[in-house]
Amino acid sequence: MKECIFEIISNKEIAYNTYELVLSTPGGAHGVTNPGQFVNIRIEGFFLRRPISVCDWDDNSLTIVYKIVGKGTEAMSSMAQGEKLSVLTPLGNGYDIEALGGRPILVGGGAGVPPMYGLCRRLIEAGRKPAAVLGFNTADELFYKEKFEALGAEVIIATADGSEGIKGFVTDAVKELEYTDFCACGPEPMLKALDKTIAQGINGFMSFEERMGCGFGACMGCSCETKYGYKRICKEGPVLERGEIIW
Repeated sequence: MKECIFEIISNKEIAYNTYELVLSTPGGAHGVTNPGQFVNIRIEGFFLRRPISVCDWDDNSLTIVYKIVGKGTEAMSSMAQGEKLSVLTPLGNGYDIEALGGRPILVGGGAGVPPMYGLCRRLIEAGRKPAAVLGFNTADELFYKEKFEALGAEVIIATADGSEGIKGFVTDAVKELEYTDFCACGPEPMLKALDKTIAQGINGFMSFEERMGCGFGACMGCSCETKYGYKRICKEGPVLERGEIIW
């Protein structure tokens, strides 16, 4: 982990209350190596940093997608090209690509969609054939469908009100698919429902959200109990293997 000062390349709204922020990171200064890792961003005027999952990265840029959920992210949404941000990076452990089979499904709910994109891109580069199941409340909140398709992934959309794709939840869409294993990111009720829906013999990885004080394991504020003892979501997580989760 290190603190870096990155310049904003772009910061634009891509769906209702959802923004895509691209930061300039010359020479891969962000240090991100694994889908599912996150960064912790300092916003002037706010005491705690904002932890946000990484959507995608390359040698010279880092992309995050975030939703306005409070005053901090609202302030971030008004930042313009050329402004600079203090970023703690890279944080957490991500998805284990080597542990996934040839046909994984990637399940993202709302703000849990972004890390699925970076994971999808690297799975395809590794010769896998993932399908992306993306869940939203309404069509107004939908984003990145075309980007997943451009990677070559099969994309299934579910909306709670039926305004786009399947009417219902990601669990409804998953029932119609064949797959070797799964990765997921989203609110805990979605993850819990997914665990009940997918047969217990199927391996999977889930990314969890917790309130974080520091973001790098010092304060112990985001600790959770697993079958192998307590783990810190910001340090040993945010991605946990299905078999170790206690619901």
